Amino acid sequence: MASKVVPAQPVTPFEFELYEDPDHLRTVMASSNQSTHRIDPAKLKLRHRIGRGPFGDVWLATHHQSTEDYDEYHEVAVKMLPPLKEEHMRLVLDKFDGLFSKCQGVENVCFLHGISVMNGKICIVMKFYEGSIGDKMALLKGGKLTLPDVLRYGIELAQGIAELHAKEILVLNLKPCSFLLNENDQAVLGDIGIPYLLFGIPLTSSDMPRRIGTPNYMAPEQWQPEIRGPISFETDSWGFGCSVVEMLTGVLPWCGKSIEEIYDSVVRKQEKPHIPEGLPPPVENILLGCFEFDLRSRPLMTDILRVFKSSQNAVFVDGGWTGFGSRTILEKSSGVGYTEWFLSKDHLQVGDMVRSRRPPNSCKPENMDVPEGTVVGLERNPDRDGFVLVSVHGIHDPLRLPVSTLEKVSFGLAAGDWVHLKEENNKHSPVGILHSINREGSVAVGFIGVETLWKGKYSELQMAESYFVGQFVRLKTNVLSPRFEWPRKTGGAWATGKIWWILPNGCLIVKFPGRFTIGQENSSFLADPAEVEVVSFNTCPGVVKKYQHLEDFHWAVRPLVIALGIFTAMKVGFFTGKKIQRSRVNRPRGNAVQSNGQYKDGQTSGDGSNQAWFPPSVKNILGVSPAAAR
Repeated sequence: MASKVVPAQPVTPFEFELYEDPDHLRTVMASSNQSTHRIDPAKLKLRHRIGRGPFGDVWLATHHQSTEDYDEYHEVAVKMLPPLKEEHMRLVLDKFDGLFSKCQGVENVCFLHGISVMNGKICIVMKFYEGSIGDKMALLKGGKLTLPDVLRYGIELAQGIAELHAKEILVLNLKPCSFLLNENDQAVLGDIGIPYLLFGIPLTSSDMPRRIGTPNYMAPEQWQPEIRGPISFETDSWGFGCSVVEMLTGVLPWCGKSIEEIYDSVVRKQEKPHIPEGLPPPVENILLGCFEFDLRSRPLMTDILRVFKSSQNAVFVDGGWTGFGSRTILEKSSGVGYTEWFLSKDHLQVGDMVRSRRPPNSCKPENMDVPEGTVVGLERNPDRDGFVLVSVHGIHDPLRLPVSTLEKVSFGLAAGDWVHLKEENNKHSPVGILHSINREGSVAVGFIGVETLWKGKYSELQMAESYFVGQFVRLKTNVLSPRFEWPRKTGGAWATGKIWWILPNGCLIVKFPGRFTIGQENSSFLADPAEVEVVSFNTCPGVVKKYQHLEDFHWAVRPLVIALGIFTAMKVGFFTGKKIQRSRVNRPRGNAVQSNGQYKDGQTSGDGSNQAWFPPSVKNILGVSPAAAR
C-alpha cells in the first residue's frame, strides 16, 4: 500500500529569548517557513483604526491562522495603503516580494507577516507594538528624552537602518512616531518599506511632499527628486537627524510652518533645524553633518552609529558626559573645503590609484602635488585623519600624504567627475555627476530626470565638460525648448546667467545679476547642463559680443541702477513738493471758487512773493537752506 504524503504545515512565527550574554537578553523573531506571504483577506478582521499617516491608515486587526490541530489568533497591525490602479497594484505586490525576503531576520526592524488586498486596497500586515517613541515623548514633561535614552534608541535604530541600506532599501519616512518600542523598551523601526514600495508609483493625490515622506522630516532632495535629487542613503541621514533633534528638544522640526513654508526654508533658503546646545561635540558634529544641503557631504548611517556608540560610553546616567576635550565643531575639513563625511567615503586600500583632490567648485588644479599615483602603504585609519604612502612616477621615495588631500581614481574616473552617457536616453539628461565607482567598474551617477542614483558600468560613460559655481552660462543655440524655464533678453535672445549652486545630479541653479525681480518673481532658474554652454569675456567673439556680456553682467551695473533710482526718487519728491506748494499759494482767500468749481488762478502769498516749497527731507538731502529756498 502506497504511503500517503502529507504536505508540511506552515510553521507559525514565534519569539524567543536569545542568550548572547548572561546579563543581556535579546528578543528574536523566528520567521515562518511558509512558501508564500500573501494573506487571505478572509483571515484578517479589522477592529479599529489606530493611526493615520501620509502613506495610509493603520488598523488594529486580528489574524486568524488555522492548522489541522488548532486555531490561532494573532493581534497585528495592518497598514492600509491609498487606492492604486490595477497595474500599479501588481508593481507594488512584486516589489513587496523582494522587500519581504530582504527584511527577514533584520534586527530592530518591525517584523512583517505578509501582504493582503482588502476592498481594493493593499494591506501590509505587521507585528503589533503597544507604543512608539513619539507616544513616550508625549507623556514626558517637556516632551523630550534624556541624552542617554536618545543615544540608546539612536544606536538601535541606526543598526536597523544601516542593515536595510546594506540591502539597498531606503526608509524615507523616519520620525519618532514611526520608532516603535517593544516590551523590553527597545526601539524598532516601524513603517518599514512603505515609501520604498510606493516610490515612483502615482497616487490619486498629486501632493508630491506627501508621497515620499513627512514634510517636517524631509531632506531637500525629497521634495523634487527628479530635479533636485537623487534620493540616496544620505537622504535617510537628514530624517534621522530631524528625529534626534525632536527627541532632544521635544519640538517638532519646522513647528508651526505650512508645507509651503517648510519647502521655502529647506529648499530655497537652505535652512537647517536648530540643534540644541550643550551636546557632546561628536554628537553635535554628526547632527550638523546630517543637515548638509548637499547630500554627498552628509554622514552615512554607519558613521552615525559609530559616533553614537562612542558617545554613549562617556555619558552619565543624569545626562552629563565626560571624556571629551575642548569643544570643536568640524563642519569642513581644513584646506580642501569638504566635510569629513564626504572625505571618508573613498575607503582607500593598497593598490588604489589616487590623485590630489581639488577644492570644491574650483576650475584651477590647486595643490596638485599628485597628478596620479598608487597607494603603497597605509598609516592609522585611512578613512578619516590618517596618512597614506603614495608612489608617484618620477619620484624615487613614496610621498606621505593626508587622506583628505587625495581622491580615489578607478578606470580614469573619480567621485565628483562630470560624465556623459555614450547612449543618450530621452527620459533623463545625458550629463550628470558621478557619485561612486568601485574597483570592479560599477558606477552610480546622478542625472536630472532620475529620482534615484543611476546604476551601470564605467564603460557606458565618458568624461563631460565640468561646470563650477561662478561661471556664466547661456542656452546653446540649438536648444529651442529647454527642459526648464529660462529668461530672455529684450530682443528675444536667451539671457546669460551665473551659476549660483550645483545640485548632486548636475542640475544648475542659475541667477541673473543684471535682472531685477519684483515681488514673487523668480530670482533663480534651473538649467540642464546638457543644454547650456559656458560664456566668458575671453570666449565672446567680436567686440559687440564682448560689450554685450560686459553690459549685462558687469557688477558696476548694480551701483549705477541704484544711484539712478535714488536720483529719480529725489526728483519725484522735489516736483511733488513744488506742486503742493503751488496749490497752497494759488488757493483764494475765503475759499472763493469760480462757478465751474475750480479755484481762481494767480493768487500769491501775503508778502507777494512766489516762495518755492521743499519737503524737509528733500531739502536736507540737497543741502538747501531755508533762506536759499526763497
